[in-house]
Amino acid sequence: MEMAQKSESRSPRIGEVAPDFRARSTAGEIQLSKLRGRWVIFFSHPADFTPVCSTEFAEIARRQSEFDALETSLLGLSVDSLYSHMAWVRAIRETLGADVRFPIIEDPSMAIGRAYGMIDEQSADSMAMRSTFFIDPDGVIRAITCYPHNVGRSVDEMLRMLKALKAVGNAQTLAPEGWREGKPLLSPPSDMTEDREDWFCRFVDAP
Repeated sequence: MEMAQKSESRSPRIGEVAPDFRARSTAGEIQLSKLRGRWVIFFSHPADFTPVCSTEFAEIARRQSEFDALETSLLGLSVDSLYSHMAWVRAIRETLGADVRFPIIEDPSMAIGRAYGMIDEQSADSMAMRSTFFIDPDGVIRAITCYPHNVGRSVDEMLRMLKALKAVGNAQTLAPEGWREGKPLLSPPSDMTEDREDWFCRFVDAP
């Protein structure tokens, strides 16, 4: 596993280029920068063969076609070994009936997890690792979510976030609370005129 050198030891932030890495996965060697041109959802989990993670990965696997339709690559990560990942994928298929086809990256040294701030430099284990990074086709981080180890992610929310980020990617519109595909968006403040009653919050049709 190789990490690109970071100039400082803080977590990457929204609007910054995602730290590059090269590592082994259940789908062969993965280098993040080679996925440019597509959206990437990069998500971590505390450990293989844990109950919450198993339900997450099973549901993401069942709905992979929805991410594929949005031209988005899925990348999972945990500290467990490649052999553990492969056994877990088999167990998910046999127990939960879901075929995990997206790559799961091994991170036994926790170098990737630390580079992404999924765990801090003092952590002895990976119990805080349930973070999700939404990375655009230029390799820039556009959103970050973080859940505690005992609460699972919502795949519906992952898809909603991705669709919202794609919808407002041209910076001409904003996504309001709970925005769903096909619903009205918002005009940015620079497009608003004060001679309208709704100058501070004006909805526009989604393209």
